[in-house]
Amino acid sequence: AAAATATSPADKERFICIYPAYLNNKKTIAEGRRIPIDKAVENPTATEIQDVCAAVGFNVLLEKNKMYPREWNRDMQYRGRVRIQLKQDDGNPCLPQFPTRKSVMLYAAETIPKLKTRTQKMGGSDQSLQQGEGGKKGKGKKKK
Repeated sequence: AAAATATSPADKERFICIYPAYLNNKKTIAEGRRIPIDKAVENPTATEIQDVCAAVGFNVLLEKNKMYPREWNRDMQYRGRVRIQLKQDDGNPCLPQFPTRKSVMLYAAETIPKLKTRTQKMGGSDQSLQQGEGGKKGKGKKKK
């Protein structure tokens, strides 16, 4: 039972890939977004997707150095791919509330904004970073 290697087609079927681009509201459908923009998240990371999926009980595998082919930005924050075991050997969903890959993506996108790392960021570390970066000229361009 070498589930993590995903060699046979059956294994690949059970382990779905989710790239952060699928859930990113900064991307267009052409750039790889796969869920409605109003449900998508701002720049999710593979680690965040892994966190929310592992928390709900999925068998999750984080592949840190994998890149989404359509992602032109090679920065670390855009890297990563999450493999999630969607179905058991017999083809039944591992978690009945997530029968499809889309249901998993929507769940992840819904849950990521509630992560502690996200809710704390809103406090002020984000803004201070942006002001520090732009110096004097950054002040005019505030985020809405």
